[in-house]
Amino acid sequence: MMGFLLRCVLLWAMLQRSKTQSAVPATALNCCEGDVLLLLDSSGSVANREFSRLLHFATILLRPFSLGRGHVRVGLLQVGTNPNLEFGLDVHNNQESLQKALQSVSQLQGDTNTKAALRVAQGLLTETDENMPKVLLWLTDGVEPGDVGGAMAELKAQGVSVLAVSTVHGNYQVLQRAVTPPLESHLYSVDIDDIDIITEDLREAIIKIIRAERLRVVDLTSHSAVLQWRPVLKVDSGYYEISYNSLGKAGPETKRTLSGNSNWVELTNLQPDTTYTAALHPESNQRLFNTLSVNFTTHVLGLTVVSVSDSGSRQIRVSWGPLQPAGVQRYTVEYGAFPSGEVLTVTLPSQQNSTLLTGLQPGTQYLVTVSALHRNGKERAMSVRACTQEAALPALSDLQLIPVEHQEVQVAWQANQEGLEGYWLSWERQNPHNYTSKPSISSLYLPASSRSTRLKHLAPSSRVCVSPVYNSGRGEGLCCTAERHTDWLN
Repeated sequence: MMGFLLRCVLLWAMLQRSKTQSAVPATALNCCEGDVLLLLDSSGSVANREFSRLLHFATILLRPFSLGRGHVRVGLLQVGTNPNLEFGLDVHNNQESLQKALQSVSQLQGDTNTKAALRVAQGLLTETDENMPKVLLWLTDGVEPGDVGGAMAELKAQGVSVLAVSTVHGNYQVLQRAVTPPLESHLYSVDIDDIDIITEDLREAIIKIIRAERLRVVDLTSHSAVLQWRPVLKVDSGYYEISYNSLGKAGPETKRTLSGNSNWVELTNLQPDTTYTAALHPESNQRLFNTLSVNFTTHVLGLTVVSVSDSGSRQIRVSWGPLQPAGVQRYTVEYGAFPSGEVLTVTLPSQQNSTLLTGLQPGTQYLVTVSALHRNGKERAMSVRACTQEAALPALSDLQLIPVEHQEVQVAWQANQEGLEGYWLSWERQNPHNYTSKPSISSLYLPASSRSTRLKHLAPSSRVCVSPVYNSGRGEGLCCTAERHTDWLN
């Protein structure tokens, strides 16, 4: 019986190992050559469980890569009060060694001195082959990372690609400035319990940076493209020639010459929604290099601006641009109270670039999305948030002062009853025991059911004011001056 159980356990272990190996993306094993330095937040702001999850995430992320010189070199630098280099880039040449090292890392605790750790990272990444692609992967909770802008800028200027993964505690603006564009694939903000969902996307982003011998598009718009490549020349050893032209359209080929220390180029004045082919030719009298090429399609010329104006309590005017009647079939405007109001839709012709949204609720934030449906079937959209103004509260509609007796008046008024809470009265009152003294200001609050009241001991020519009070504020009131009677002074 014991032998049977042992065989079952061994079979289960073999199946699990087979399952793990089959899950490793084969395309990553020998695809790449470069340095990846993990900058791991190990300070006291990171909970123990969160730290363990970050380490586990790193082990899964890096598992598919072949390690060592000529492949991918991995180092781990911990951030604490003082930085700690857990292991350098040349320490681990196989996955078994790396995985074991990652599983045995202990948390430092202490302060989050990221700036000091970045100085160490800069030394590690710049002392290696300058032509080798380098990645700094920052794993952090993002809590008070300190002044990292300058150090990150220096790393990026030296050709290091900075990527970041932050839990939901992170300062997104600091992280946004730190990473290398494009943000959508180089910056991830995720709940620690859901961190596994970004593994494949982040791994693919790293592969794009360190994939050997590849001309790649790192930024693309309707009129431009930024191409990047792994440098193979030096400033005094040759030059690059980049050539490009549109596919399927008659037109001359454009050529440019770039210095030997270049590793990127921006192609401008391109046509929207057009497929181009580009080729990079490294030219050197020392050796022959392969020509690198890439095809890309520029973006459809979409909306670049959506704005709001003429905001009132019940309406908002929405405008957009640029107007593209030749390339757009129609515009669609969707709007609804944010975050969960009913969504309404307005469809407009391609010649129109604004519309007035009416029937809105006062003092409410709306999410407005303008979509352009292009004639090739593609759609581009932009969204803005806009707020309607607070509704003006109804004013007092009538106020009358009727003299009654010596220094007394009957005050009567009328007001809109919707949402009415009461009335606020103020007047100048004369001290009945000392007519030579200076009058004082008196005030009185009356319920909404009141329509009149009698005021005594008014000062001569007193101003009597009545304001309606609503559940959302005080409306505009009215004031009258009590007539001066000579017998008031007798």
